[in-house]
Amino acid sequence: MNRLVLVTLALLVCSSSPFAQEKPASSDEIQIRQLERAWNQAEANQQVKEVSNLVDDTLVYTDYDGSIMNKSEYLKWVAAPDQKADHLFDEGMTVHIYANAAVVNGIYRESGTNKGKKYVIRSRYTDTWIRYGNVWRCVASHSTLIPPK
Repeated sequence: MNRLVLVTLALLVCSSSPFAQEKPASSDEIQIRQLERAWNQAEANQQVKEVSNLVDDTLVYTDYDGSIMNKSEYLKWVAAPDQKADHLFDEGMTVHIYANAAVVNGIYRESGTNKGKKYVIRSRYTDTWIRYGNVWRCVASHSTLIPPK
């Protein structure tokens, strides 16, 4: 009997070990990561149709300067000829899935030209995605500028 108790305790201790493997990413998490990367590429290349397919008609987009845009305003901003991103690079993201919702947070770095002036920004973001059937759409996006050191 004592041996059974010791083996059971040993198994419990080992299973909660900090060296235990992380849970593999779900198919939803993988899909959300791919959608986030596709969004970055489409925005950087000013591909309005592709961006439009990723965001919901009810989108609330809060930019790092505090301005708020709906979907129509945001798509006009993506297409604006006086601003062009050269690079939009994701420095890492965390995805949390909640049934038909997902919350993504991370940091991105962007460089480009705005009104003839070069810029480089680094920003922390949070995106909220909702699944409609088998299709994910971003319903809210918020970014906060990280000041240069």
